[in-house]
Amino acid sequence: MSYSHRMQRNLIQTSYFAPRGKARMYDLGMQMGQMYLSPYDRLIGFIGDAGSGKSALIHGMFPGLELTNDDDGVNVRPLPILDVTEQHGFYTPHTYHLDIRFEMGFTQPHILAEAILDAIRMEKRVIVEHFDLIRPLLPRNADLLIGVGEQVVVTRPNMFGPEPMELAEIVHSSLRYRLMAHTAEDLCEMCLPPELLHVCHHDDIHHGFIMAFYEYEPRIIIADMERKVNEAIANDLPVAYANESHVRVGNKVHPCSGPRTHVTNTGKIEGFRLYPEIIFDDQRNRYLIVGFVGENSQERIRKLQQLKQAPDMLSPFIY
Repeated sequence: MSYSHRMQRNLIQTSYFAPRGKARMYDLGMQMGQMYLSPYDRLIGFIGDAGSGKSALIHGMFPGLELTNDDDGVNVRPLPILDVTEQHGFYTPHTYHLDIRFEMGFTQPHILAEAILDAIRMEKRVIVEHFDLIRPLLPRNADLLIGVGEQVVVTRPNMFGPEPMELAEIVHSSLRYRLMAHTAEDLCEMCLPPELLHVCHHDDIHHGFIMAFYEYEPRIIIADMERKVNEAIANDLPVAYANESHVRVGNKVHPCSGPRTHVTNTGKIEGFRLYPEIIFDDQRNRYLIVGFVGENSQERIRKLQQLKQAPDMLSPFIY
């Protein structure tokens, strides 16, 4: 057994901020594939609601893998893994993918479970989205479990757990904060003049977001931005996917790197607050507009104000 595989057996749980946008999810998936995947892994379970970014993460971890729930591939039938015992030869797939929630509309769950076990017995690798839905029908847990909500949680279960249902409780309840934060961030961007919109970068914090500017301090009145965003929230504007690089808010189309990761209406954003001044991050030489969402947003602003009095403690709070 290799040294890296022995190290993998010691993995309990690791978590990352679930980043904004497909490109950053790809990058995180690539990093996770290098750090956590083992050649001995046969069953890998993903857990998370629609729009959480599971597919982008899988693409990053398994470049070139055809996902059976891709928009361009939903009509490809039969599902390849259902014929795994009939496939022989050098050119047969080594890795199969299936989305349990999607496939349950076409195939009985016990048939999907049997196909997964058949593939594992043939030493194939199976990537399963919504693994928590099929786990009750399987005699074994996944070799690697990955949950996607506000954070991406990676764990390697053993006989003591965790079970996928435990991970599902964490990621399903936390995703709402990520959806609120991404939508609120886009509403803030829509208040920026074009010259600032093009130099605005994004970063992640718990129950919130960061808009970063590297070249100069933006001339923004934070109170005005907060007022305009709260007006948009009060108007309960519809929010919808426009295309792979834009989101539609009301009757306006706005550039967005994660157009599927939003609430459906601005009125669903709770507790939106902006930190009342622009923060200078001297470690990375950038200026930050910091926003929070959720029921504890005012408390988070208060804590950030306290941390600003001790700048050496600020970075762990932000990153």
